[in-house]
Amino acid sequence: MTGRYVVGRVADIPEGGRLLVEVGGREVGVFNIAGSFYGLINRCPHKGAQMCRGNVVAGLSSSGPGRFDYDESTALLMCPWHGWEFDIRTGRSYVDPRTRLRTYQVEVAGGDEVDGLPVAGRLPGPYVAETVEVGVEDDYVVVDLRRARKAAG
Repeated sequence: MTGRYVVGRVADIPEGGRLLVEVGGREVGVFNIAGSFYGLINRCPHKGAQMCRGNVVAGLSSSGPGRFDYDESTALLMCPWHGWEFDIRTGRSYVDPRTRLRTYQVEVAGGDEVDGLPVAGRLPGPYVAETVEVGVEDDYVVVDLRRARKAAG
C-alpha cells in the first residue's frame, strides 16, 4: 500500500485554483497558490465543515482606525460555516492559534515518476486490459499522505 497518489495533471489545477479528491479514504483539497501546491484535509477542526469548499482570501490587517493593509502574499482559506481562517501553506488557524488544519505534502512529479502510483478516487477492478507503451510528457500533482507538510518558520 502506498501513501502517494496521483491526483491530476498540473494543468488541472490552475494558479489560484483547487481540486477536491479522495485519497486513501480521506477527502483532500489540493490548492495552487502562486505556482506552489498545498494539500489540506477537507474537514474543519472546529465543527467538521467541508473546509476546502470555503473562499480563499488574502490577509487583511489594520494599523489603526480606518487603515487597512491588504497582503496578497498570504493565502487564507475561510471555513464556509463559521468563517474561521486557516493559512493554506501551514494549516495554522488565525482564529485559534492552537488549532490547525491537517496538511499533506504535495509534489510535482514527471510522468515517468508516477508510473505505478494509484490514481486518487479510483480502485483497481478485477479486469486487466491489454496495454501498449506510451510516452508521457506532462507533469502530475502527487499527494503524499505519509508525510505532513512541515510548517515554515
